[in-house]
Amino acid sequence: MSIFKKIMTAIRGGATEVGESIIDSNATRIFEQEIRDAENHLTKAKRDLTGVMAQQMSSSRDVERIKREVVEHEGYAVQALEKGDDELALAVAEKISTLENELTTQQQALDSFQGNAERLKELVKKSERQVAEYKRQLSMVKTTESVQKATSAITDNFSSSNSKLLNAKDSLERIKAKQQKFDDRMKAAEVLESENSDTSLEAKLKEAGIGASDNNANSVLERLKAKQK
Repeated sequence: MSIFKKIMTAIRGGATEVGESIIDSNATRIFEQEIRDAENHLTKAKRDLTGVMAQQMSSSRDVERIKREVVEHEGYAVQALEKGDDELALAVAEKISTLENELTTQQQALDSFQGNAERLKELVKKSERQVAEYKRQLSMVKTTESVQKATSAITDNFSSSNSKLLNAKDSLERIKAKQQKFDDRMKAAEVLESENSDTSLEAKLKEAGIGASDNNANSVLERLKAKQK
C-alpha cells in the first residue's frame, strides 16, 4: 500500500512539473488574458456602479419630495390649530408622523447608496490604475522577451560553425574585395591616362620650340660662336 502511495505521489509530482512547465512557457499569454479578464470585470463593475448611482439619484429625489410634504403638512396642521380644529390638526399630525418615518427610511437608503457608490467609485479607479500598470508591465515583458529571443538567436548563430551570420560575413568580404579591385583598376587607368597626357604635352611643347631643348652638338656649337663674337 505504501509503495502505491509513493507511485501516486510521484505521478502527482510529475504532473505538477508538467503543469508548471506549460504555465512557464505560456506565462506572457496567460498574463495578457488575465488582463483582458480584469478589463471585462471592470467594465461590468462600471455598469453596476451606474445602476447604484441611478438608485442614489432616485432615492435623493424621494427624500426631497418627502421633506417638502412634511413642510407642507406642518403648514396645514398650524392652520387647523389656528381655526381650533384639533381633530383635523391631529389627523394632519398623524400624516406628518407617517411622512417622517418614511423620510427616515428613505434617508437611510440614500446614505447607503451614497456610501456604496463612493466605495465602488474608489474601487473602480484603483482597478483602472492597476490594469493600466499591468498593461505597461505587459509591454515591457513582451519587449524583453523579444530582445531575449533575438539575443538567443544571435548567440546560437555565432556558436555554430556553419552559421548564417558567418556566411553573410564571408559574402560581405567577397563583395568588398570585388569593389576594391574595381577601384584599383579605375585608379590605375587614371594614372596611366595622366602619364600619357603629360608625355603628349611635352612633345607638343618641344615641337613648338617652347621649354627645354635637347643639349646636342649643334646647340653647343652655336653657343661657342656666340662667345667669339
